[in-house]
Amino acid sequence: AFVAPTALSPDNRTLYSANLFYSRGTYGERTDVLVAWDTQTLRPQWEVVLPTKRASTLTEKYAMGVSADSKLAYVFNLTPSTSVTVVNTQTHKVASEVAISGCVLNYPVGKRSFASLCGDGQLLVVTLDDEGKEVSRTQTPFFDPNKVRLNERAIANGDTYYFTTTHGEVYPVSFEGGKAKPQPTWSLVSDQERQQGWAPGGWQALALAPGLNRLYALMHDQHTDGKWEDPSTTIWAFDLKTGKKLGTLDSPKPVWSLQASHDQAPILVATDLEGGVQFFDLTTGKHSGAMDQIADTPVLTFAPW
Repeated sequence: AFVAPTALSPDNRTLYSANLFYSRGTYGERTDVLVAWDTQTLRPQWEVVLPTKRASTLTEKYAMGVSADSKLAYVFNLTPSTSVTVVNTQTHKVASEVAISGCVLNYPVGKRSFASLCGDGQLLVVTLDDEGKEVSRTQTPFFDPNKVRLNERAIANGDTYYFTTTHGEVYPVSFEGGKAKPQPTWSLVSDQERQQGWAPGGWQALALAPGLNRLYALMHDQHTDGKWEDPSTTIWAFDLKTGKKLGTLDSPKPVWSLQASHDQAPILVATDLEGGVQFFDLTTGKHSGAMDQIADTPVLTFAPW
């Protein structure tokens, strides 16, 4: 309801959505509701009424999150001050609201923490207790917002998140132990490729295949500042350890959101602008099929944990 942010539970059995309803359809009394959907039947299992604060934005992957043990759910709020509503999925009750002033979104970290990206270039990490109430927080410098155009739509591999800039620099950060530990940066593009105009773009521009230890990036040639969310037909594959480019995947249609399955023979799923999805066999690097018109505007894709 109204581009609800969603998140898949680590056991793949539940899809959470933070819905927003108005009593008169598009206006009137507002009700925010966290709904837990059974992924096998697509039926709602239970719901929790939320404070009427959840962010009304285009769908962001980390506007909704779930802890590693599925016991806590996180909903990003924007009023315009920012906070996170924490829901205890065992008691089906709101556990707390955590203020994250100056920061946005919630990136789940382990069983009892989440991180937020701050406007001053720091990473905020909030640690919770078993009931979902804050017990501590830390802030760690991550990037210089006056020099770096960082895309907030990261992709995670375990406790490590990978961010990219609009010009193709990769900013990894490890949250092992519940604290932010920025890792060495590396680039998706060589100096020559940068001069040729290559840079990443798309809505969900990065994907990870842990089974192959590879990162995939949707790439533009002749990239300009205004194209960083545009679709493309070109996907580059990289070795996650070395940062070395391994090859190129070519899509028959422009795509704008990527996700890879997390098994040993992974498939890359990419949503196209005609309402369908394109599939790639990542063991061969070949396009393997498509499903047309599954939705009016498929935005995000989710891979089983």
